[in-house]
Order: sequence, then structure tokens, then C-alpha cells
Amino acid sequence: MTNTLYDALIGAHADNPATFLETDDKRQITFAQFAAKVAQIAHALTAAGVVAGDRVVAQVPKRWEVLALYGACLQSGAVYLPLNTAYTTAELEYFVTDAAPRLLVCNPKDVQALQPLADSCAAKVLTIGADGSGTLNEAASEKPETFQTVPRNPNDLAALLYTSGTTGRSKGAMLTHGNLLSNAQALTDLWQITDEDRLIHALPIFHTHGLFVAMNTSLLAGVQVRLMERFDLARVLDEMPQSTLLMGVPTFYTRMLADSRLDQRRCKNMRLFVSGSAPLLAETHEAFADRTGHRILERYGMTETNMNTSNPYEGARLAGTVGRPLPGVEVRITSSDTTSSPAKELPVGEIGMVEVRGPNVFKGYWNMPEKTAEELRADGFFLTGDLGRVDDNGYLTIVGREKDLIISGGYNIYPKEIEDVLNDMDGVLESAVFGASDPDFGEKVIAAIVTETGVAVSEDKLRAEISGSLARFKHPRHYQFIEELPRNTMGKVQKKQLRDRYRD
Repeated sequence: MTNTLYDALIGAHADNPATFLETDDKRQITFAQFAAKVAQIAHALTAAGVVAGDRVVAQVPKRWEVLALYGACLQSGAVYLPLNTAYTTAELEYFVTDAAPRLLVCNPKDVQALQPLADSCAAKVLTIGADGSGTLNEAASEKPETFQTVPRNPNDLAALLYTSGTTGRSKGAMLTHGNLLSNAQALTDLWQITDEDRLIHALPIFHTHGLFVAMNTSLLAGVQVRLMERFDLARVLDEMPQSTLLMGVPTFYTRMLADSRLDQRRCKNMRLFVSGSAPLLAETHEAFADRTGHRILERYGMTETNMNTSNPYEGARLAGTVGRPLPGVEVRITSSDTTSSPAKELPVGEIGMVEVRGPNVFKGYWNMPEKTAEELRADGFFLTGDLGRVDDNGYLTIVGREKDLIISGGYNIYPKEIEDVLNDMDGVLESAVFGASDPDFGEKVIAAIVTETGVAVSEDKLRAEISGSLARFKHPRHYQFIEELPRNTMGKVQKKQLRDRYRD
């Protein structure tokens, strides 16, 4: 039994003198220095009472030392639990109570507020500040730069990531060493990531995209990473001429397109632009290709599975699709009647529930065996909650969340179909379609519209244009013009907020 995830990501580079990380303050950290810091923090975790299987909660600023904390958890056998830095103390109470961590790592300024919460579950508190200072670094700096790695097998937990909780309580997805390593290997091979690459990293590191997709593949392949505290448009554009990779969310690309400095010359050295975590509008995809000569590679994943599908590195990257299943991953489309057993698989082209099976699929939900049984079938397929269809070439298109499906007068209405039509209209920047209760039809269709700056769009114009594109029962009954769509940290539109706001 070996700790294959630590060995592959960090141990393999322990003697590598090449630069791994470049920070905003121009500091350069080599792979060897990173491995040494990981070992020191692993000693600090052990000194704090952390043993294999214990949870380590981290709500901390984006720092290279935080990445080393993640590595130290892998090396010591602990379970890493990163949390959104925007969560309030009241929100943290649920996560800490549910996960029962041995250690809580936070910003020094938050200790007073979080200490009672840590005390309630007998957890110790250590700190990492925005400048890297704090008690964790102080404790680690006195420790040896080598650590006896704790053996782990592929089925042992490596991380606990909580879902966004848009429809109720967040669920803790249990991710194993095997889940994370298999996905990193598949993505590294598929996207042809090598030690010749330089990644612009402007994503958060409390989310599967920024931590597991971006960092695990970089560590596995020996990539140099330009680690940015946050997305800064000017800095991202400045880094492009000497970089090869960018992993981002759709917002990154819309903001870059709004800047005249983005052009083919600036992107000449770039090899790959990846987008995920929220749907990328087809018009954004095409506009970026026209401006830069690069077609964005869109992929599809989620907290419980990491990445499931990807458009190809070599081959057609089709706007509006999320590509084909990764090697070793199976995707099937089934009837939305999830109670049927065995699952009723639907023909090519039909819309249904997206189900996924493979080494990337999580072990289950922490402390929720009933919920695990509901969403993990006996044959190993996970019910994603997403609705989609697969075309004749095996490309998957996501049409929305099952919970966002609108049933009006007995008809199934898929919001994305309506959004695609609205978003193509002149003057419409973006839209979000959702359902509200209706005494006659059960639900009625509502469209929230964000218009382009300085452009007046009337409801009558929208009604007239949509009439020629969609059947009558799909037409929005009401249009709400708003300044911006509500989104979470990763740019995903929060339709629950819209439903709550316009329920009447």
C-alpha cells in the first residue's frame, strides 16, 4: 500500500530544482522547495494531533502555502476540506459541525470569531494570513524538511468538498486518492499537458476547478504555474505572451473580450484555453475564436466526480457542447424517472438525466447514507441531476439542471433552449429562464434579461422575435429586465434566487 496521490503529485518532484510557482510579489518557489514546505507543514499537522483520516478545514486566502497545506494533508493521510472564503461564521457552523475536523486553519483576523466554533468540536486552530504570516507557518518553519509519508490506498479519502447547496443543505462529497489521481492523469494526457507548459492560475483554490483540475494536473506534469491571488484582467493579459495555458470560467473570457488588448499577437504563445464551472455561451466561444484564433475547450464536471467529459484537444471543439467522456469514464442518458431499476437508457438525441460511471466518481456523501443511496445506483452510475443529450458523434450537450426543468400544461420545457434563442437577439447580453407557479398550467415561463450597455430592448420586441423560433408553449409569460444575473463564486447562475425573487 502506497500513497500514490502524494507520490505522483509531490514526491516525484521532491528533487526538482525547476520553478514551480511564481507569485504576485515575483517570488519563485521550486518544486523541491514546495516539497520541503509540504513536509514541514505535515509535521505541524501531526504536532497538532492530526492523524490519518482526520479532517482539516481550511478557510484561508489564496497563498502558495495553502497549496502546501493541501499537499501536507495528502502526505500525512489527512482529509483536506477547503471552504469558500466568502462564507460567514454562521455558514461555517454547518460545515464544521458536520465534518468534525481535528484542525481548523483560518485567517488570523478570523480567529476570535471562529474559536468558539472550533472549541465546540474540540478542533485546534492554526492560521495563514493574506501575507503568508500566521501560526501554521511559524509552527512549520521549525520542522524538518522531510516527513515519513503515511501510506494510503486508492479508496482512502483525500478530500471532502461540499456542494454549493443551491437547493438545500450542502452535501460533503467524499473524494478518494484514486478519484483525484485518475482524473488528473486522464486530463493531463487528453490535454497534452507537459513540463513545457506555463499555466496562468487565477481561479480560487477552494473549488474543484482551481484545486484539482488546475493544480493536480500541474503538479503531475511538472508545469510552471503563475499563481495569482485572484483574476486581474491586466495581469492575465500581461502574462499571456510568456504562458501556454489558462483555465478559467466564462466570466474570464467575457471580460477579456471586452478589452481591446486581447488579440492574436498577445495569444501567440498560448496553447490552450479551458472553460468550465458554468456554461459558456456559444457567442462567447465564437467571438473568442474570431479575436484570438483559439477555440476555447469546454469540459464538464462537478464536485462529486471531478471532470467527466471534454471537448478534444485535437479535433472539433463544438460550441455549446461539453465534448465526449474522458478515457475510462462512461456517460449515459436515462429517463428522468430515476426510480426505475434498471435505468431506462434513452436513444441518441433524446434529452434525459446524465449519469456517469468511472474511477472519478466519488465514494458518497459524508454522513448521508440515504442521499448516497438515492444518487449512486447499484451499478456504479451517479445521477448528476443534469439534463442532457448525446449526438451521433458522442458529444454531450447539457440542457440544464433537472430541478430547473419547467413543466407547463404537461409539456417539458428546457430553459436552455429558450435562453439560446434570447441570447442570440440583438441587444441581449444574457438571459436566465426559470419557472414560477401558475394555477392553470402548473408552472409558467419567466425570462430574466440583461441587456447590452446602452441598448434599449423592449418586451414587445422579444415577444415578436421569439414567436418565429419556438413553439407557443415555450414562450416566456413574463420578462424581467435586470442589471445582472445572480451568480456564485464560480460564475454559475443561481436560478433559485431568481425563482425566490419572482415567485409571485
